[in-house]
Amino acid sequence: MKGLILGAGKGTRLRPFTYTQPKPLLPVANQPVILYGLTQLMKLGINEIGIVIHPEQEESFKQVLKSVNDPDLTVTYIYQTEQKGIGHAVMQAKSFIGKHPFVLLLGDNLICEPLLALRDQFNKKGIHSTVLVKEVSHPEDYGIAEIKDKKIVNLEEKPSRPKSNLAVIGAYIFTPYIFKAIQSIEPSARGEYEITDAIQWLIDHGYRVNYVITGKPASDVGTVERWLEANKWMLQMENKEGLSEVKEKAQDSIIIPPVKIGKNCEIKQSVIGPYVSVDSGAKIEKCSIRNSVVLKGARLENVPFEISDSIVGEGASVSGSRDAESHISGIFPDKSSVIIPDKQTTFKKKEGGT
Repeated sequence: MKGLILGAGKGTRLRPFTYTQPKPLLPVANQPVILYGLTQLMKLGINEIGIVIHPEQEESFKQVLKSVNDPDLTVTYIYQTEQKGIGHAVMQAKSFIGKHPFVLLLGDNLICEPLLALRDQFNKKGIHSTVLVKEVSHPEDYGIAEIKDKKIVNLEEKPSRPKSNLAVIGAYIFTPYIFKAIQSIEPSARGEYEITDAIQWLIDHGYRVNYVITGKPASDVGTVERWLEANKWMLQMENKEGLSEVKEKAQDSIIIPPVKIGKNCEIKQSVIGPYVSVDSGAKIEKCSIRNSVVLKGARLENVPFEISDSIVGEGASVSGSRDAESHISGIFPDKSSVIIPDKQTTFKKKEGGT
C-alpha cells in the first residue's frame, strides 16, 4: 500500500500567509499540518509516499520534510500545475500509484482519528474504497454521504438539502479503479473533478465502498478561524510538555496552559495562554496573548491590549506602549510591522490581504 498527500492548492482563504508558504506547511501547535498526515501514514507501515504539489513549491516542502528522520521513507513529488479539483490532483499520481491500493489524505487536513480502523475496513473482502466520515453541524458545507443498510449509497458535494450529516472529511483508501472513475466523470459546475463524483461513479457501477465514522476532531485548516480552532484542540490533545518545562522558557511571566513554546524563544514579563503556540525564535515582552498562533521569529513588545484570536506572521513585528487596557485581535502578515495605538483595535482581514 502506498500513500498520497495532496498539497497543491492555492489556499486563497488564508492569504496573506499562503503568499509566502503553501497551506499544508502552516503550523498547528508548532508543527506543519502535513507532518501530522505523514506521521499517520508511517504508522500504517507505509513508506512510499507521493505528495502532489505545484512545481514552484517543491523547495519549501523539501525544507520541511528534512525534519523527518526515517531512512525507510521515500517521498516522491508529483506536479499539478492547474488546480482542477481533488480528482484531477489524484490523476497526476497515476503512474506513481501503479497497481497498488493507496491511502489518500488532503495535505491541509488535520485528522486525529488513527487510520488503522480505515485500513481494517478496507481490507475486508471485496472492498474497493473506504472513506472516513464525521457528523457535522453544517452538512451543506461538505461532501455528504447518504447511508442505507450500513452502505454508502450516495455522495453529494455541498448539497443544498443534505440527506445526512455525515461529511467526508479527507481520508480515503482506494484501489486503482479510482482512476477509471475519475476518467469517466465530467467536471462539476465549478469546473472541478470532484472526488465525491468519482466515488459515486464507483458505487453506481457496482464497486463496494464502505466507511468509518470518527468522533474525534478534524479540520481542513482552510480559514483563520479553523486554523485557530485546530491549534486549540491540538494543544489540548498533545499536552506533552509539562508546565514547569514551559515556564523555564519564560522570565517573570505567567503561563496558562495549554501552551507550546518553540526553541530559542525569549518571553519576558508577559501572560501567555491559554491556547497559544509560539514558534521558534519568537520574542515576546510585556504582552498578554490568548488563543493565538505566533509564527517563527515574530516580535511582540509593549502591546497595551490583550492579543486574542490572532495569527502573528513569521518575522512580523507588533509593538506599542503600555498606556491603555483592552484587547486586540487580527492577522499580522509575515514580515509586517505594526505599531499599536493607545486604544482598542481590531484588524480585519480583507480578501487576499489585511
